[in-house]
Amino acid sequence: MGIDGAARDARIIAAAAVGISAETLLARPEMPLGSDAQARLDVLVRRRAAGEPVSRILGRRAFYGRDFLIAPAVLDPRPDTETLVDLALSLMRQAGQDRPLRLLDVGTGSGCLALTLLAEHSRATAVATDISAPALAIAGRNADLLGVGHRLTLVETDLVAAITGRFDLIVSNPPYVASGDIADLAREVRCHDPLSALDGGPDGLAFYRRIAADVTPLLAAGGWLAVEVGAGQAEAVETLLTAAIYGSTPPGAPLDVLRAGRDLAGIHRCVAVRARSVNGA
Repeated sequence: MGIDGAARDARIIAAAAVGISAETLLARPEMPLGSDAQARLDVLVRRRAAGEPVSRILGRRAFYGRDFLIAPAVLDPRPDTETLVDLALSLMRQAGQDRPLRLLDVGTGSGCLALTLLAEHSRATAVATDISAPALAIAGRNADLLGVGHRLTLVETDLVAAITGRFDLIVSNPPYVASGDIADLAREVRCHDPLSALDGGPDGLAFYRRIAADVTPLLAAGGWLAVEVGAGQAEAVETLLTAAIYGSTPPGAPLDVLRAGRDLAGIHRCVAVRARSVNGA
């Protein structure tokens, strides 16, 4: 089976084997390989030929202009998730760049969401949760590498079970692949991303139901909840989240909803709900 982008991957892997940048390799394609570099290259090529993504081989992924360490315990960040970052940052700008904001990232994995938002907004602080201790260790390393660790609190918990207080912005990229569809995912995904970060239950919506029940009560007045969704899920997720908020407020309470964040294929990748006068004064 062929590999899409094989020439690009070969350049990246060859550069890693030699210990130089891909740009340097392009500028000096005649550079000879020493025996050690050749041995390393042979190992890396075999791993890629077996379907291991380049990001997994290198142990890092570029996301929103920054490099993030990744490991088997965390989801490999995807470009689709950058649409959620764009949306979250626009909501943060509406709140005011000079205003301190309290953020919550539910199921943080590598930390790419929370850490990017902290790096882009110097007065924000964040709590990031994950049920996996190894994932939180990776997020903590990334926070230190990006210089935002002093504004981040990591909490090992199932969703938000150990979280109290209210937050100005809550973000999450939960598992949303229907259980029966996982076998049809690309091998780079199904064989290398943790199943717990993919499996969203029989209809892919299991975690959104839990978010609706457990996470929406943590919204501050005027706070936003923004989540990534799978293809075709935006309407169902919007219904779940708005029903959860309206269920705890008088009929007619003001509510803002955004079904936004289209990816390159034109798919709605984000749903955001704002509680203007919900869960507090």
